[in-house]
Amino acid sequence: MIKFLLEKEFKQIFRNKFLPRTILMFPVMVLLVFPLAANFEIKNINLCVVDNDHSDYSNQLVQKVISSGYYKLTSIAGNSKKALNQIEMDEADIILEIPANFEKDLVREQAAHLLISANSVNGTKGGLGSAYLTGIVTDFSSEVREKWVQSVASAKFPAIEIISQNRFNPHLSYKIYMIPALMVMVLTMLCGFLPALNIVGEKEAGTMEQINVTPIPKFVFILSKLLPYWIMGFAVLTIAFGVAFLVYGLIPAGSLGTIYFFAALYILGISGFGLVISNYSNTMQQAMFVMYFFMLILILMSGLFTPVNSMAEWAQYITVFNPLKYFMQVMRLVYLKGSGITELGTQFIALFCFALFFNLWAILNYRKTV
Repeated sequence: MIKFLLEKEFKQIFRNKFLPRTILMFPVMVLLVFPLAANFEIKNINLCVVDNDHSDYSNQLVQKVISSGYYKLTSIAGNSKKALNQIEMDEADIILEIPANFEKDLVREQAAHLLISANSVNGTKGGLGSAYLTGIVTDFSSEVREKWVQSVASAKFPAIEIISQNRFNPHLSYKIYMIPALMVMVLTMLCGFLPALNIVGEKEAGTMEQINVTPIPKFVFILSKLLPYWIMGFAVLTIAFGVAFLVYGLIPAGSLGTIYFFAALYILGISGFGLVISNYSNTMQQAMFVMYFFMLILILMSGLFTPVNSMAEWAQYITVFNPLKYFMQVMRLVYLKGSGITELGTQFIALFCFALFFNLWAILNYRKTV
């Protein structure tokens, strides 16, 4: 009996010419476009310089800031009032003001002050831009200090040397961090939305009444709805792996088998959630709006864009019931760190419970009414 139901489901999927193309093209387009758009690296910051010193040291500092690659020098203003007008006109993002006697104070007093003014309408750009500029100035100060120390041959100064080592993402590439999480989003959108539209679509087409008069058990019926999307999820994930490797050269540090194992649980869980919504909905429009409401909350609170630990405490409690968070942790840990199944016990228990809960709910909620 399950054989014929699965045959019916696959015929419905391939009869729709748009659906197979969506399954193939959606992961490709997301992984090609989103890593370029969902990037928190701030570059091309418009910089306005107010140099009241015009000394050798002030010129060196300006050149160091420009050569960092983060800033684009838009203008050199004569005074701070003109520079602030450029921020008002949105022609500058950050102002670096070098006071008069900058070099003299630095040489004689061994200390000098700079003013950094940032446009914080865009808080991320203003905050990170100021932080980058502060780091560059600190680095410039260290270089000047080293020159002075070397010029005094007999002097011996204690020094602390710091060597940074970035584990699992040596170059701090944001794409490596985002691409595994985007794969989870793709699976969520396809394996969540499509099952949510499945049963309610049959209700609108009138075929549900024909199925209800058959002796098909509820478990077999729900299983026949789940398996096609379970297989489709593996196909989508495989396409995403291919795109990540061919375009970005990204391969998981851990085992692909570990990812497929957890993906099997996650797809069953999110597809079961879609079937629950489909059981409760009377029209496809209603199912789409309800699913979109939940998907928006689940994606934003999954840790895709912002770390869960950075959220408010009450929001962190809510994320405990978010299956996306656990599978996103699995993808990032396996891809970047190379974690195995034994190290992902919490994620396994959570995803297993979600899959069991939603599918039991879908089975119990489905009522055969004639």
